Amino acid sequence: MSNPAAAPLASPPRPMVLVEPHTKQRPRNIDLMNDWQYVERSIQRLLAAWGRDVPDWNDKSGIHRHIWDQAECARRLRERVEQFPGGKADVPVSPKLEQLVNTALLAPSLEDALDAIYELLLKTLVGAYGEYMASVHPIHDAPTIALLHEINQIKSQQWLWYRDYRRRHPHPADAAFRARVTAQLEACGSFRAALPVEAGAAAKPAGVATNFRLSRFSARNVPIRPRQPFMDYVRADFATKLEARRLFWAYGYMLEKNLPDDQLIWLYYGHYMPWEWQHTISRHLWDESRHGDSGYSRLRDFGISLEDVGFSGYDQAVRESELTRLARERGISRDEAFARQYELLKPQKAEPLTPAQLYENVFMIGLVAETGHFVVKNEGYVDFKEGQDLESAEMMLFDIIDETAHVQYAHKWLPLLAEFAGVDNTDYRERGVRIREESQARAIATAQELDRTLPRTPGNACFDFYQELLARIRTAYPLANAATCPPRSPKPM
Repeated sequence: MSNPAAAPLASPPRPMVLVEPHTKQRPRNIDLMNDWQYVERSIQRLLAAWGRDVPDWNDKSGIHRHIWDQAECARRLRERVEQFPGGKADVPVSPKLEQLVNTALLAPSLEDALDAIYELLLKTLVGAYGEYMASVHPIHDAPTIALLHEINQIKSQQWLWYRDYRRRHPHPADAAFRARVTAQLEACGSFRAALPVEAGAAAKPAGVATNFRLSRFSARNVPIRPRQPFMDYVRADFATKLEARRLFWAYGYMLEKNLPDDQLIWLYYGHYMPWEWQHTISRHLWDESRHGDSGYSRLRDFGISLEDVGFSGYDQAVRESELTRLARERGISRDEAFARQYELLKPQKAEPLTPAQLYENVFMIGLVAETGHFVVKNEGYVDFKEGQDLESAEMMLFDIIDETAHVQYAHKWLPLLAEFAGVDNTDYRERGVRIREESQARAIATAQELDRTLPRTPGNACFDFYQELLARIRTAYPLANAATCPPRSPKPM
């Protein structure tokens, strides 16, 4: 006996049907999703533009993670667009969207920029996504609904970070700025419907048509110098003392927090590169931020703070020179200038990064710094594991895995970066080998000279501080092989 026919599915009238009388095989949500992904990518660009101004370590981690989040939000939307016949993720979108994001970019302060990003743009997108999911057919367009649910889960985590940030940093909003952004949002229909694009008119990437400049120095709210310059001892002892290498890796990984703030510049000024490159660099950036967190967390495990060892920049010599100049001009001591570094350096803006400079940055990170450290990193992993410090070994292993991918990124993208920069990339591998060899020779000579000249007498403040750091680490996590581990490869740079 057959079952009776199922009753018709009762559903309320839907305000959004994606097929219209003139539709061929291109439903009308494609243009809307392209508007959304332009805004998602623009939020990433706004974070890149203002992220260097965020001084707190943990807040830097939040911004760096959101850079990757935004890449993933855009990826989901772009992939869905291209699943449809005729769907292309790089088609022009309305200049109204560019006007909106440029208005948000040109905020009067970091705090106003964060308000625009998280409170205005983010919340408006979440509302548009929610309204869309409630309006379309839950079965026909289920894949779009699913990816929007995923994006809104990401957005909820971003909002929680912002809510916590704003509780820690209350901020009276600039009413005029907020009104400008709100007016532009309304002109864009709050992302509820696709905006028409006139022939020959298309939005450029956020900021490209503005005179916005990123900050010259990545902000800090902790000391940028150690209590004593202990790293000379680490350089001297790196090849012969396992405990010195363990101090180096925790400290060195902590310093990798510098690279993602530099890569914010790569993303902002590399707007001419394909989307896939933007996505790749976003992941690379987040990886390097996590490496910084790994090193810092290990230092804290060892009872060592940033106040002890300082959070110096890769541009430390330039920072110190500039602070010395400002101290002289303002008639204050150098120590006071260093204590007021956030305030004094904040006004300075960087020159735009040229395509040739971007090429060189990617080359030096991928083909020199990362490629050059694989031998000593693998030795560290083996030695820490044999010494029963498995957490330090784990830190090393995950970095090695990430850095292997980063070197592959460099090999993939250097040819195209060179093409945009107008530079010769034909011998880039050989050039990388040559620079690594020169760097290794300098590092060996420096270590030998330091070993010959450094004072190692108890009572010397710097030597005592170095010994104190080693003692703290030894007390927290003694190495079973500290006395038996043989000499290893010298520090490569």
